[in-house]
Amino acid sequence: MNQLLTQYKDEIERVLEKYPANYRRSAVMPLLYIAQRERGYVTRAQMAEIGEILGISTTDVASIAGFYSLFYEEPHGRYHIQVCTDLPCAMRGAEEFLDQLCNYLGVRPGETTEDGLFTVEAVKCLAACHRAPMFQVQGDGEIQYRENQTLETAKAWIQEVRERAAREKQAGGAGGQA
Repeated sequence: MNQLLTQYKDEIERVLEKYPANYRRSAVMPLLYIAQRERGYVTRAQMAEIGEILGISTTDVASIAGFYSLFYEEPHGRYHIQVCTDLPCAMRGAEEFLDQLCNYLGVRPGETTEDGLFTVEAVKCLAACHRAPMFQVQGDGEIQYRENQTLETAKAWIQEVRERAAREKQAGGAGGQA
């Protein structure tokens, strides 16, 4: 039984209606997004279910999930911080910023903070070269760009997020996953 199709039947049908029958495979990215929304990552079983829905192989689905920095195949922090370190951004201090940010959070790129709130990753090209250092944040069902960053502006944002998470915890809610 395809659990993804069972759980999100109406939403998946609305997505598939947008594509001609011979181009259903083009719906792979919206279906990956639906699958990832609840846990913050896509399991291998969900990739197989997406392949079944679209009539493509699990390998085809996994190759797309692996190519795009918006999809994850394993758990990560509630907020996924992706720092662009491509050459133009590196020339504007992105690599140094990434090092400072990781030192502040006590992690290395690819790791998650002890509180489970943040995972930091170096990525290539987020299309904001002229506003580097910058990072993209995925969390709570949305994506934000944080441009023209310094360690101080990033620390202030991190503090705000931690305070909000503490208030949610006290109120009994855990907030959403990325």
